[in-house]
Amino acid sequence: DGTQVGAYLVRPPGEGPHPAVLMIHEWWGLNKNILKLAERLADQGYVVLVPDTYRGQATELLPRALFIQMTLDRTRVDQDVQAAYDYLAALPQVDSDRIGGLGFCYGGGVMLRHGTHNGELAALATLYGSTITDPQGFGALAAGHTPVLAIFGDIDPAFSLEAITAFGEAMEAAKIPHDVFIYPGVGHAFVQSTTIEQPGSAREAWGDVLAFLDQNLKP
Repeated sequence: DGTQVGAYLVRPPGEGPHPAVLMIHEWWGLNKNILKLAERLADQGYVVLVPDTYRGQATELLPRALFIQMTLDRTRVDQDVQAAYDYLAALPQVDSDRIGGLGFCYGGGVMLRHGTHNGELAALATLYGSTITDPQGFGALAAGHTPVLAIFGDIDPAFSLEAITAFGEAMEAAKIPHDVFIYPGVGHAFVQSTTIEQPGSAREAWGDVLAFLDQNLKP
């Protein structure tokens, strides 16, 4: 709509063209944790763009995060994410045929929704984000057979085992190449810039994200 939207862009050394990842933040907003994860991803050879879908809002308070979520204009968010994708794909350092999507929590749901409309994504990873259980609801992901990685914790109160299973079954029915991983002993939002430094489920999950992106975005 002509509004400038902030974003965090990280580029690896070299002219490229490089594979790229469009990353969407958690429901806290564009904070230092997400910036550090973007930098870690860029260290692996990716151009990473994290648009600020909250347009300047951020919080560490649960009630405030919930309020922001409840008052967000989803159409506006979807338009901002598409604009961010278009910006990323147009960068001279980016190979536009090798752009993937990655989202955490709120961002996982946003990215999954974006994938249903954007047939240009080469791969999509969602970490404990909202799911789709109707095979007809995958849109461009199903049409393009876009690979999907979904990650959850086994003690996350936001997702039952039945709900996660239904998500996987829906992707199977839609003939979407996918992996659904449930990690033991962890709840919601367990992959953080600090937790991936220590042995355990968070480090394993981050390693699986990197392996998935490498497999689908690198030659």
